Amino acid sequence: MEQNPVIWLVIPCYNEEQVLPKTAPQFESIIQTLINEKEIAPLSKVLFVNDGSKDTTWDIICKLSERSPIIEGISLSRNRGHQNALLAGLMEAQHKCDATISIDCDGQDDISKITDMIHCYKEGYEVVYGVRNSRDTDTFFKRFSAESFYKLLNALGANVVYNHADYRLMGSKALAGLQEFHEVNLFLRGMVPLVGYPSTTVEYKREERIAGESHYPLTKMLHLAFDGITSLSEKPIHFITGAGLLFSLLGFIGIIWALINVAVQHAVTGWASIICIICFFGGVQLIALGIIGEYIGKIYLEVKHRPRFIVAQRTWDDN
Repeated sequence: MEQNPVIWLVIPCYNEEQVLPKTAPQFESIIQTLINEKEIAPLSKVLFVNDGSKDTTWDIICKLSERSPIIEGISLSRNRGHQNALLAGLMEAQHKCDATISIDCDGQDDISKITDMIHCYKEGYEVVYGVRNSRDTDTFFKRFSAESFYKLLNALGANVVYNHADYRLMGSKALAGLQEFHEVNLFLRGMVPLVGYPSTTVEYKREERIAGESHYPLTKMLHLAFDGITSLSEKPIHFITGAGLLFSLLGFIGIIWALINVAVQHAVTGWASIICIICFFGGVQLIALGIIGEYIGKIYLEVKHRPRFIVAQRTWDDN
């Protein structure tokens, strides 16, 4: 690459009034340092995306922007979720920079690895994934569930980067490719690999959250995981089909067995086995209908083609 690239950090924020005053100076400092060292261009920025926060997050972003020319912000019209907020920031920055680096606001991701990501970009990589090299800070349950989730997605045929969340660099070509994906049900860590282009990884150690509380409790993590599975793989539907054929075969064998018993005049000794079989197949049918319903629900959301986000305010004037 002949000249230093313009880099925009894209940072989604939701109710981050406790952590933002502590991490914003760190993001500003790393960008200013890289500018001074002539690693990136002077027009590089830090873009905070306010995802409809209910606290003073947007006010803090506005004050930071007034104080520093490096910091900018946009505010969505309402809370749209982390993935939509992140996409909003990427699309907003797309035509203003050569590459974006998405990172969480909580300070857990190692910002010193931003330099390594930029070096990889200069070597010709359009996508650079930040990959955790350990999960020492996680509880056993979170570590087990997260690792199982990545293994399950890969087993289902989804191309995801193991132990990668949303800490990544994307060049302008990759961003243009991502813009061509129009689905409403977003799972960016599964969509970005589908874009293609040369990619590599940078390993880092994830630290404890600096302040505030996590906005991803177990229920949200499970919802994100299910979104990822249903957005990237049709294998659950194939599994239902295979299970249906298997159970139909077992049912056919049961019918033959019952007819044989009738023919040799063996009386039925009890109803418990029949009730168990009815309950079992009833449960299987309900699970199958539920999985199919999830896919149909996603189709319903996609065909309406509602906007994935609406930017209500910016800290700059496009005019």
